[in-house]
Amino acid sequence: MKKIDVKNLSKKQKKQLNTWLRAVIQLLYFLFLPSAFTAAFGGVKYMFTQIGVEAKIELTSFVAVLLVLCAYTIVFGRFFCGFACAFGSLGDALHAMYLKICKKLKKKPVSLKKEWEQWLILLKYVLLAGIVLACFFGVYGNARGTSPWDVFSMIHAGNFRLSAYKIGIAVLILLMIGMAFIERFFCRFFCPMGAIFSLLPILPFFSLERKRESCIKGCSKCTRSCPAKIELREAKTSIVQGECFQCQKCIDGCPKGNVTCGVGILKGNEIGFTVFKAVLLLCLFMWLGI
Repeated sequence: MKKIDVKNLSKKQKKQLNTWLRAVIQLLYFLFLPSAFTAAFGGVKYMFTQIGVEAKIELTSFVAVLLVLCAYTIVFGRFFCGFACAFGSLGDALHAMYLKICKKLKKKPVSLKKEWEQWLILLKYVLLAGIVLACFFGVYGNARGTSPWDVFSMIHAGNFRLSAYKIGIAVLILLMIGMAFIERFFCRFFCPMGAIFSLLPILPFFSLERKRESCIKGCSKCTRSCPAKIELREAKTSIVQGECFQCQKCIDGCPKGNVTCGVGILKGNEIGFTVFKAVLLLCLFMWLGI
């Protein structure tokens, strides 16, 4: 079998390899580990429910998943969101199909105004606060049947007894429509776990960066390629955007290859590092028994 020398691939070939690698990792996690999102958020709900009744918080399996995933995110950024979250992967697949339809029909994809996006981003924090308060005051159970991720988990598991989840089904359908038209619609605007991850102090060591002095004047292709429409951090700065999904589409979009990992030894080897992060996360989930 011929070995692929990544460093000698053309820009187009690297982009294709990145795209296929991302799709394969997403598909594998979607098929075999779809419950990671619900397990982690189950830890959030459990903790605030216990706090509300002034009960002891034990290290349950849900809490363990939450803590490990948060620690992983602090070190490697929101790689889980970009590659391993079933909801995020579903959104990417729906949006990709929509773009193909637009290309075939020669129609321009719809987009949100930047002003709207700035306000919509706040919705996930409002949703998170609402769920946390509902758990704290012991009324979250009254919302049974309204959760779209519960519906998604049941369908994925082959459980179609959804008569008590009519609101949840309706919400899931609306979110899927949004995910089709707007890239990362759920992740950016409605994901409560995304709200938690975006508030974490992410370390800069393994995050992506660019050298602005080497960029083409007025390019901004990396920002336009980004699902979250955020700017990359500059080299030698420690500020990491919490909204970054670590999807690495900015690498694919940069015409000069200026986007690299912050650690020198990893520059130019981002594909191998992506595989390492995916395998490490898999090992952690297996250790946690997901």
